[in-house]
Amino acid sequence: MASLRNSVGKLWRQASCRYKSTAAPHAASTNSLPEMPPCDFKPQVHKGKSKEEILKIRKDNLIPGLLTFYKDPVYVHQGHMQYLWDTSGKRYLDLFAGIVTVSVGHCHPKVTAAAEEQMRKLWHTTNIYLHPQIHDYAEKLTSKLPGKLKIVYLTNSGSEANDLALFMARLYTGVFDAVSLRNGYHGASPYMMGVTAISSWRYNTPTGFGIQQAMNPDVFRGPWGGAHCRDSPGQTIRPCDCPEGTCQACDNYVDQLDDVLKHSLPKDKCGAFFAESIQGVGGAVQLPKDYLKKAYELVRARGGVCISDEVQTGFGRLGSHYWGFEAAGVVPDMVTMAKGMGNGYPMGAVVTTPEIAAVMGKALHFNTFGGNPVASAVGSAVLDVIDEDGTQAISADVGTYFLEELVKLRDEYEVVGDVRGKGLMIGVEMVKDKASRKPLPAEDMSAIWEDTKDMGVLFGKGGLYGNCFRIKPPMCITRADTDFAIGVMRAALDNYTKGKSV
Repeated sequence: MASLRNSVGKLWRQASCRYKSTAAPHAASTNSLPEMPPCDFKPQVHKGKSKEEILKIRKDNLIPGLLTFYKDPVYVHQGHMQYLWDTSGKRYLDLFAGIVTVSVGHCHPKVTAAAEEQMRKLWHTTNIYLHPQIHDYAEKLTSKLPGKLKIVYLTNSGSEANDLALFMARLYTGVFDAVSLRNGYHGASPYMMGVTAISSWRYNTPTGFGIQQAMNPDVFRGPWGGAHCRDSPGQTIRPCDCPEGTCQACDNYVDQLDDVLKHSLPKDKCGAFFAESIQGVGGAVQLPKDYLKKAYELVRARGGVCISDEVQTGFGRLGSHYWGFEAAGVVPDMVTMAKGMGNGYPMGAVVTTPEIAAVMGKALHFNTFGGNPVASAVGSAVLDVIDEDGTQAISADVGTYFLEELVKLRDEYEVVGDVRGKGLMIGVEMVKDKASRKPLPAEDMSAIWEDTKDMGVLFGKGGLYGNCFRIKPPMCITRADTDFAIGVMRAALDNYTKGKSV
């Protein structure tokens, strides 16, 4: 079945945007850059406001905290599958997918058609009436989840879904205190700001009452870690002498979680435990292989609810499994999701068990737009496309190839400190040198990042120190796209290295 889906996906991509597999993978400098794989799609000519006009409006009419990537921002005009075009007609390979949101491709024709068809029929009605789309979608979505995870509550975003999950966990357990991991990101709403444990996303306001954070099990930057900790083609450069089948780093990080549970929560009680299977905003930090299994055991022994944040890792992005928690070998009590769920359409959800969901019957709780007819039609089409185009198999194949090629770059360049991830959820951490693992200074990181943009590749950037390339593209990219991206990154690293040596 997987090979059939992969074949279907390849046929679709060849028909929609032809590519060559001859892109040079080893460009030595900007004098021998690889060629971007060709694409038959022709964007429309931009006829709107100029970039200068847009920048003035942004300055005058949008909040100052609105982040803009790059010194010379990309003025995006149109998208098709894995590519974006700016208003001048320049094409970019999009490796950030609208912050891990465009799952099956920009303006995928089947998803676009589903939205258009539903818009002509019914845009919106309250869910206190019956309409088919929300029910069809709920049935289809929950069929993708294991065990008793069969009750879905639809929201508009990941932050909103995580808000609701924490609320439900506290009602169900009767325990207010909960735990999340340092370096984890679960949203920037006032409620979630306390669960998120990255200082750059927190304001100096009272928040996070009842939330404790445990040590992040980061096997590259944390106190413990070795060369066999991850379920990934990208292992750390740190040595490891653990006997086969054991992981001392994992056990040490679990001990730290146990210490938090013992000292910072009510005796033998825990309301909830939040974790991503791979931390997204934190720089694609991958947890040790058995960490979540052991963490879930500790939390459940105290009556706690285990919540898997699948906002970035879900819907086949890790390749081997449909959900990140499955790759970690666990089944949570609650799953939160958003982003790729709607391929860019605002959607989020909490999926849980009937027992936990029953607590929401104690009072009225209503979401005006959650399960909106158009959103449900879009979400349903996305699920179909994931199956029909074989995007999970693409994530496994192209993602593994991408990681393997990035590991070669890590071994070639002193400033590439760590390569990690699974499928198309990839992080590259940049350092001053491998021995110290000190973060690459911001101005140096930006120089490389800006250079890759100018050469036509849009990488994400993140991590606590802003020194991580975040690679989470639409799940329709090809090996030829990967060769192009690797060639561009190599050229940018060469340019940086030469500039530092002058």
